[in-house]
Amino acid sequence: MPATNASPDPLTLLRSGAPLTQSLPEQIATQLSERIVSGAYTPGQRIMEQAVAEEFEVSRGPVREALRLLEKEGLVMILPRRGAQVTNPTIEEVNEIFDIRAMLNGLRDRLIAEGKQREQLVPVLERDIARLAQTAAVPGPGDEYIEIVLRLNRLLTQAAGNQRLQAILGSLAVQTVRYTRLGLSTPQRRRQSVQNWQSLLRAIREGDGDAAERIARQRVIDSRNAAVEHLRAQSA
Repeated sequence: MPATNASPDPLTLLRSGAPLTQSLPEQIATQLSERIVSGAYTPGQRIMEQAVAEEFEVSRGPVREALRLLEKEGLVMILPRRGAQVTNPTIEEVNEIFDIRAMLNGLRDRLIAEGKQREQLVPVLERDIARLAQTAAVPGPGDEYIEIVLRLNRLLTQAAGNQRLQAILGSLAVQTVRYTRLGLSTPQRRRQSVQNWQSLLRAIREGDGDAAERIARQRVIDSRNAAVEHLRAQSA
């Protein structure tokens, strides 16, 4: 498969806790998922197996398996006799996914605030959240801000020490990264977001599990609401 010189994409960041070696279908899935997240493949667009196979110079078998992986992550749906199509979740589905994620993020951050490893974690959080504050008001789509948020979420998910929770949150993060981008697409929303992150840092530093859980939920709900507002505007 041809090599690329692109910088790490959001899906690579989300999956970087996985083993460094990926199978051929997983490599193709990562490339395709980045295109879906970036908008290069738009909702409802078909992904043609033969075209992808020719691009990556592979047979259609690995491409078909890559598309099945993307289907599990909610990025495409495979239709009988029509192949793979980029998903276009309804506002109701987005609400459902983010609501689940809010509850689980709350549990995750409570575990961290009440856990023994928080003292080692705080300096890393301080560094990255300080960088968030620096980039929050930068004009544009906020690519650097979003990369830092994804890295922070992955760090917290791993630090919680619960493998089942890590697996579920990892899957939900992949499903929602498109809408996380929408929800953080303006400097105003990023300033609101960084205030939530700063509050979470204080709660973790103080070992306040109740506050950490409440702030984590609110942070996801704010992102959900902003993403839904964008979707409604697009549909209008």
